[in-house]
Amino acid sequence: MSRALAAYPTRRSQPGRAEQDPAGWLEAARSVVGRLTSDAPGARWAGIGLAGMIPTLVTVDAAGNPTGPAITWEDSRAEEEGRRLRAKVGEASLYAATGQRVDGRYLLPMLAWLGEREPARVAATRMVLGAKDYLFWWLTGRYATDPSTATGFGCYDLEAGAWSPELWRAAGVREPGMLPDVLDSSTVLPLDSAAAAVLGLKAGTPVILGGADSALGLLGMGATDPGNVACMWGSSCVILGVSTQPVLEPRHRYLVTPLAGIPGWGLEMDLLSAGSAVGWLAVNLNLGGRARREPADELLALAAVAPIGAHGASFLPFLAVGEQGARWDPVLRGTVLGLSLAHGPADLARALVEGIVLEIRRCLLVLDEAGLPPAPIAVAGASSSAPFLSRLLADSTGRDTRWSRGEPAYSAIGAALLAAAVTGVHVRPTWHTELTTPDAAATPAWATLAARNESLVRWAHELYDTSTG
Repeated sequence: MSRALAAYPTRRSQPGRAEQDPAGWLEAARSVVGRLTSDAPGARWAGIGLAGMIPTLVTVDAAGNPTGPAITWEDSRAEEEGRRLRAKVGEASLYAATGQRVDGRYLLPMLAWLGEREPARVAATRMVLGAKDYLFWWLTGRYATDPSTATGFGCYDLEAGAWSPELWRAAGVREPGMLPDVLDSSTVLPLDSAAAAVLGLKAGTPVILGGADSALGLLGMGATDPGNVACMWGSSCVILGVSTQPVLEPRHRYLVTPLAGIPGWGLEMDLLSAGSAVGWLAVNLNLGGRARREPADELLALAAVAPIGAHGASFLPFLAVGEQGARWDPVLRGTVLGLSLAHGPADLARALVEGIVLEIRRCLLVLDEAGLPPAPIAVAGASSSAPFLSRLLADSTGRDTRWSRGEPAYSAIGAALLAAAVTGVHVRPTWHTELTTPDAAATPAWATLAARNESLVRWAHELYDTSTG
């Protein structure tokens, strides 16, 4: 199996902003495909599968050219627009229609923000897309999205399986020429000749529409049976349970997402900072380069040195500004408490990792309340640090965890498996997992940490909530 990776920058001009240049995605695709074809010539490719981050806003003109930078899922600038939409539609009605707790990170509030502050950009926009949808258009010439990606727009009606004109109008956004067609994730179109020439592939190669990275991550991990629960560690952290029915949550704490390549629905909670927070602290502690480790892996190894409780230090990991997860609190900020001159880098690392694990634990308890069976938690995406994180998750939740060895690219694997199924290529995936059982002796300490963490989060909300004066 061949693999390749290409990075592209995120521009963070101020706190709460996160933009990317869609041209960087295309260059990354060209770079990755160029390296892959050195091992697997393009003439032999059976298909191209796609998975993409959501929600990420791409606005394009009549020719398909971006009318501005993409606004990614990490961007919180449109929180007020999200609040106004929820107030106008009614929070319960909006959640019942979309299965989403639509906040400022969804595409419709993002577009409303642009309409007020960058009207020329919105006036030039003829199509509103997600990140994967833009790449699919560049590859095939067709504007389309899939149900799992469409949920990130904030105006996709789950029951109707279609866009809701009423929700679009409620956001007060000028009607664009059209929204992309919502097609099944297994939709296949031929690779356009112009894109084929850029990529060095054969024109007409099947391109599979695919789905959201979280939905395809389940397929890539093999966590496809009803009741399975997956914890996908990446820049963010996705906690996703598989349900046969679109079960809504009375307090709107999780999202209901149509799955891709799997029958059923995902009950989903997304922590905005996980790997990104670990990477941020690693860089600021000047880690990296030792034993050829990535900075994030080095920080996780450092965290393993410190004891549970980090000698009294606590780190609220809300570095993306606000939190979704099971909290949906836009005012929270990353906060470190309990420091003394006796603390060192290992304590800071441990406190951050424990803060993230406690948020994951909270989300898993919500899925327990939804009636999903307490089966082992599938863990993936943490690379060489998976054993350590798996141990913390097992001890903090009292549940077995199964972590995937050696392959963090679970969403890409899911996209490839879907493409193989659609194009008739026989693939028999094998998942190499290891079981971690909880240490009962650690349970009381984690219960104490969880109680303290909830108190600190309530305190932090009051501290940062400027609406109360």
